[in-house]
Amino acid sequence: MRLLSVRDLTVSFRSTDGLVQAVRGLSLDVDSGRTLGIVGESGSGKSVATLTLLGLTPGAHVTGSATFEGRELLGMEREELRRLRGDRIAAVFQDPLSSLHPHYTVGWQIIELIRAHRPVSGRAARGRAVELLSLVGIPHAERRVDDYPHQFSGGMRQRALIAMALALDPALVIADEPTTALDATVQAQILDLLTRLQREMGMALIMITHDLGVIAGMADQVLVMYAGRAVEVADRRTAYYQPHHPYTKGLLESIPSSSGARGRLRPIPGQPPSLIRLPGGCPFHPRCTFAMDRCRSEEPPLLPVAGGTGHRSACWLPPDLIGLSDATEQARQDAAARGRTTTPAPGGVRSGDTSPGTTTGDDRKGAA
Repeated sequence: MRLLSVRDLTVSFRSTDGLVQAVRGLSLDVDSGRTLGIVGESGSGKSVATLTLLGLTPGAHVTGSATFEGRELLGMEREELRRLRGDRIAAVFQDPLSSLHPHYTVGWQIIELIRAHRPVSGRAARGRAVELLSLVGIPHAERRVDDYPHQFSGGMRQRALIAMALALDPALVIADEPTTALDATVQAQILDLLTRLQREMGMALIMITHDLGVIAGMADQVLVMYAGRAVEVADRRTAYYQPHHPYTKGLLESIPSSSGARGRLRPIPGQPPSLIRLPGGCPFHPRCTFAMDRCRSEEPPLLPVAGGTGHRSACWLPPDLIGLSDATEQARQDAAARGRTTTPAPGGVRSGDTSPGTTTGDDRKGAA
């Protein structure tokens, strides 16, 4: 039995500008001891999807199914879900300064979490808090446990949040952009820490990020999201070396090379679409250099393609066009040319195209 199984999850919000379609038909699976990396630009629906599983999207209209350890999460009673959060499912958020209460010591906040779920004494809970802070690499934990969040550095605050997430030995940890505000050295330390703790404790991990480079050495499975839905799913090696979807390819080409040998980066042209006014057909077509006529009118389903087992992509390009070689690039261009009746303008958008793929400031209201 899967630890977590999500099927056809949709999440939408009413706003003054219209219906925000934050998540559209998302399905995913996570097994015990495995890491799922969810990747995509800001606004692609990554965080909303996982927050919905925790019951943290009030006011949202939610449909679909999400079972965890055989129990349905969507529609679960509030008190039952509260008991599950922090105990069997824990979360590490991207801004530790806003996640930790400034008026209470770090140790007090960990102790409160432990005693909310376990019938233990304050002394025992404090001992556990010190143990957890030591586990995540905070020096002099027996003294720092009485410090306030502002007395910790950014990296130490993130470590404290990880300690809090691990307090009750959860089966699943959701790490939502946990390294965004950290410098490169501390970022690497936090990722190494998460990887080591996951291996030692056998927990499952969902790692949410906008950067494919962040999960290069830790994810077992990669799910790429765009405009609220999954556009490519593959094992890590396949996702990095044999991508099929042009969006995944664009994300890979946006990763800086450590050696600098690749020269200038190739950013994806344009902006993500408004989640209120999605373009017709494939939502990526206004930014895609391989956009064909069919892409403008039909949204492709997530279907199997060549490559690793379980490799699926939502793109109308031929399913055997995978990889990053020059030959594959030329084959993609040839396939795209055969599927067009007119030549697209640079960036994938045809001259005179009035589809709502490029957003305005008004379009983006309520879509963040």
